[in-house]
Amino acid sequence: MLESDHEVLDDPKAYRDVWNRKPVLREIYADIYRHILEATVDGPILEIGGGSGNFKAFAPRTVSSDIILAPWLDLVCDAQRLPFADGSFSNIVMVDVVHHIEHPIRLFREAQRVLQAGGRMVLCEPAITPLSGLFYRLFHREPVDMSANPLMQGTISHDKDPYDSNQAIPTLLVGKYRHELTRRVPELALERVAWFSFVAYPLSGGFQPWSALPLVAARPLLRAEWHLRRLIGRMAAFRLLAVYQRKS
Repeated sequence: MLESDHEVLDDPKAYRDVWNRKPVLREIYADIYRHILEATVDGPILEIGGGSGNFKAFAPRTVSSDIILAPWLDLVCDAQRLPFADGSFSNIVMVDVVHHIEHPIRLFREAQRVLQAGGRMVLCEPAITPLSGLFYRLFHREPVDMSANPLMQGTISHDKDPYDSNQAIPTLLVGKYRHELTRRVPELALERVAWFSFVAYPLSGGFQPWSALPLVAARPLLRAEWHLRRLIGRMAAFRLLAVYQRKS
């Protein structure tokens, strides 16, 4: 989301309406969903933070959940207290969710419990790099606090705004706190991280009604950005794709 997205969009239906009106936005997220699905293993998928309900169209075997009620979701639940038996899913997927979670360590422990042996959790989140960090701090409404400890565990708040966030959390989890997270959640190993997404999403306007990116240019630009990830990702990426695997 860009700076004023949250001010305009305060419920999943608003996001869904923008999604339906913006083909360039759908193209950008279709690219993200393809990369996520390539990282999954065979078997059922749990989507956390399903929001406007778009991922399930790409993966019909998905159980789509969110903490906010919407008619196209399969259930409402808190990612920190998943209502599933141990080993229920082969995959857990999330897009722009972890940086909104109050206590991410609870989410990771629940993922460790709910995933089958060899299952995967695939996350697509904001990435804080020298370029993106400057952009997010200047033009994005959501805060970036690199001094935060994402492994702090406290009482779950019942009145927390689900849109509260810290965009630094995912970068901290795969960077500074990577080894500490492994120590606390030993059965869930970080397999790989891809640092990608440079200009296409900002040019698209995100969930705003405007776009400076022509639809015809979106797919080749996204393809070029993915190929450039190893060269400039750690300096300029706006997103990261993290793949965690449940040990066998």
